[in-house]
Amino acid sequence: MNDDDSLPLAMDWVRAPKAWSLAEGVLSVTAAPHSDDFTDPVGGAVRRGAAVALTDPPEGDWQLSARLRVGFGSAWDAGGILVWSDDDHWAKLTFELSHDGLPSVYSVVTRGRSDDALGGPVAADALWLRISRLGEGYVFHVSDDGVSWRLVRQFALDGAGPARVGIVAQSPVGEGCRADFDEFRLAPTTLAHLFDGR
Repeated sequence: MNDDDSLPLAMDWVRAPKAWSLAEGVLSVTAAPHSDDFTDPVGGAVRRGAAVALTDPPEGDWQLSARLRVGFGSAWDAGGILVWSDDDHWAKLTFELSHDGLPSVYSVVTRGRSDDALGGPVAADALWLRISRLGEGYVFHVSDDGVSWRLVRQFALDGAGPARVGIVAQSPVGEGCRADFDEFRLAPTTLAHLFDGR
């Protein structure tokens, strides 16, 4: 049951999920079967089917963070946060099930074709993710407790349009998965320390 018909942070669905609900501050998103956002770096095949909701960030530097739990079922099931300029320029930071069955951190930066990287396994059942806009670039961090952060990657994006930010849920080879988001924060703050994320 929804608290109301509004998504957190004034986000709107760019691509709607199979189902979603908002109750007691938790946004539950169910990705459709075989849904993904990825442009193959080898062959160039494009997939644009993941559930995506976006909002406009503040001007200048900003930070978006959220806590995430995912009901993993199949390889590459994931939820995450992303920054999106246009169909060819976007990046996502995900809590994702690796091919060998380990919940892990992944990141994808797409500038025409996607460049994806594994950030390592996660022992906890919940993970905080954060995107920081820093000058002309972006920084991804993750945290086990929402206090101490570790760097995943930094990158430039460019793109034709102004960047928007939001959430993503996917199930590339599976029959769908549920991602639960809470503790949303989007603020016009500047990342002070790159490597420790403070």
